[in-house]
Amino acid sequence: MENGKEEPVPRVGVAVFLLRGKTVLLGKRRSSIGDSTFALPGGHLEFGESFENCAAREVKEETGLVIEKMEVLTVTNNVFLEEPKPSHYVVIFIRAVLRDSDQVPQNLEPNKCDGWDWYDWNNLPKPLFWPLEKMAQSGFNPFPID
Repeated sequence: MENGKEEPVPRVGVAVFLLRGKTVLLGKRRSSIGDSTFALPGGHLEFGESFENCAAREVKEETGLVIEKMEVLTVTNNVFLEEPKPSHYVVIFIRAVLRDSDQVPQNLEPNKCDGWDWYDWNNLPKPLFWPLEKMAQSGFNPFPID
């Protein structure tokens, strides 16, 4: 602590590649970080929580969907210096599928998201949330290789 101010510290986020066929679920953010960009469902890791439990909890809270077959895909280190509130996130990316393929995503947090929809990985909407855009441009593919 310097001059009575807390030093900023990195936070841990979990983002979920929820796959259906060759599409991925994305929502349009309403947030101080990445406002009006398309992003994966996810959120902050809580103390003592596993990555998989966080993924399942966040997807359920945001979309009402129940997921399964979770698998850690990759980790990214994201520093947002240009945003209104500079921040630093280490993000754990999880791949998952719907427990029941007939489930339909609901927008359960309209103050944080303008709505959810399925998008073809090869035709993603714009603008993408910066970490996701960086991954897509690098050639990253969240789909399992058959």
